[in-house]
Amino acid sequence: MKISTRGRYALRLMTDVAVHGGEEFVSLKDVAARQGISMKYLEQIAGLLGKAGLLRSGRGAQGGYRLAKTPQEYTLGSILRLTEGNLAPVACLETEENACERCGTCPTLDFWTGLYAVVNDYVDRFTLADLVREELAKGGETPASPET
Repeated sequence: MKISTRGRYALRLMTDVAVHGGEEFVSLKDVAARQGISMKYLEQIAGLLGKAGLLRSGRGAQGGYRLAKTPQEYTLGSILRLTEGNLAPVACLETEENACERCGTCPTLDFWTGLYAVVNDYVDRFTLADLVREELAKGGETPASPET
């Protein structure tokens, strides 16, 4: 399993909005400058996150994006699954029902199932608030709101 740039940039976008926004909107232009990500790519990612209800958008001079919920309410797994799709390490685990013709006799299925469970447990253990705390500790910035 390899997380794409879209997944990595989504986490960076969400963290940046959480750190710099609070109740205020954060412009993608500012996020692009801070994160070194192209505006065009950020627009695509923000659109996806907005459609899914993770970000709220505002128009006009004070417009941009802000979180729809508090940082504690977002697991990193939920953001990654939205951007990456299923985090399954093998194709036969991508759907709820394993349709692989070898699933009944496959000697590696239990290994892949266990790895999948470990990955999901790990990414769901962390929240956006954890990334915000890390960002603040490394960057020495002041949080935009008390919820972070």
